[in-house]
Amino acid sequence: MKHLVFWVFTIVFFSSFTGISQTNKRDSIEAVKQQLLIKIYGNRNEQQIVDHDKSFVSDSRLYYEGLGGSPARNTYTDRDLIEKTLQNYITGSSYNKLDKLESAFAGNATLYLTINNEFKIITPKEYLTYFKGKPGTFNGRIGEILTIDISDDIATAKAEIIIPARKTRFTDLFLLKKTGEGWQIVSKSASYEKSNRSGNRILFIVSNAYYHGSSDIPTGNSFSEIVNAYDTFKEAGFTVDFVSPDGGSIPLAYINTSDSLHRKYLYNPDFMYALKHTHKPGEIKPEQYKAVHYIGGGSAMYGVPENSHIQKISMEIFEAYNGIISSVCHGTAGIVNLKTKEGKYLVHGKVISGYPDAYEKQDADYFKQFPFHIQKTIENRGGTFRFSPRNSPHVEVQENLVTGQNYLSSKDVAIEVIEKIKTKTDRETNRS
Repeated sequence: MKHLVFWVFTIVFFSSFTGISQTNKRDSIEAVKQQLLIKIYGNRNEQQIVDHDKSFVSDSRLYYEGLGGSPARNTYTDRDLIEKTLQNYITGSSYNKLDKLESAFAGNATLYLTINNEFKIITPKEYLTYFKGKPGTFNGRIGEILTIDISDDIATAKAEIIIPARKTRFTDLFLLKKTGEGWQIVSKSASYEKSNRSGNRILFIVSNAYYHGSSDIPTGNSFSEIVNAYDTFKEAGFTVDFVSPDGGSIPLAYINTSDSLHRKYLYNPDFMYALKHTHKPGEIKPEQYKAVHYIGGGSAMYGVPENSHIQKISMEIFEAYNGIISSVCHGTAGIVNLKTKEGKYLVHGKVISGYPDAYEKQDADYFKQFPFHIQKTIENRGGTFRFSPRNSPHVEVQENLVTGQNYLSSKDVAIEVIEKIKTKTDRETNRS
């Protein structure tokens, strides 16, 4: 592994003097990083399960793991270490890797479980006996970390485990303690419920922009657009992840606590944790997603449209995996720069909806900060822009491209996306 890390830095150094293209340089480095990831987390299939949580592996962590030594002080945060422990639990229990699963627990940990309708208190050793499958074989469990709350040297965490084939969802609660062996699970309990969760995933694309452009005018991602689409996808059995240009927390706007749906999610700690810990683009694996959904709000005009990594993710899902691109309101700003592999703008020859230029307050200071006008840009790039009167829902469907005018269109856009995914799934099932 030391040689792998040496080659990462050799590639960077050498390419800077030999004229190797940025693309080739990036691909070479990425190849080495993937080898390091396999060492740390196992093969790519296993990584897909690990990546269901809200964590990521930074380049610095890859560096130290590659050296086979300890990271520099403070390279790992407590949250990183807790995530690693929970990843061991998720991967170990999903792939019958008993050594990895056992490593997540302190030796004297206690598990409080209901087994065959009987309450039992068991040890980690006893828990391992329930995983009888061939080591390394995926057993159908898909895990995702929902929340982590740290208080000095103790932490609580929540994860969900879904088993689509059994229409089952478990909620796992953990108590972790920082010991001489690192962060370990000292207690676990779980609840069980029937579920329609399919394991299919939708990627919501949001912005980190707290202000309009270079001004001090606040803005945010439309909470209404988020929750209306999110609730629709969740009710249909999908898992929703969030990605933003910088990762981490995002600003929110248009929150109405008189709206029952807003209240449902505003006071939902798991949901708000996800918005506080959005993924960075580098953490996303396009093959895991059926669709992307661009959220609106003023923030959508900044950071997202010009982000080449997010563009690449969206188009890979769209072209390589026959996925769907969808947007609502100002979220349509995120698709204006997307190009096909032939180099054409995605909107060229398409009928698109979003928030129309005519409905903006064009003499307002916020509008003067916009880097471009959504409708005008789409029309200049060969698209047709359609919309309805103010405060009316409007959705346009162009094969695998679904766009909506405003927050009132959010649910309808989500429904169209769900129907398209279902149709595709049914077709593939019948073909097989």
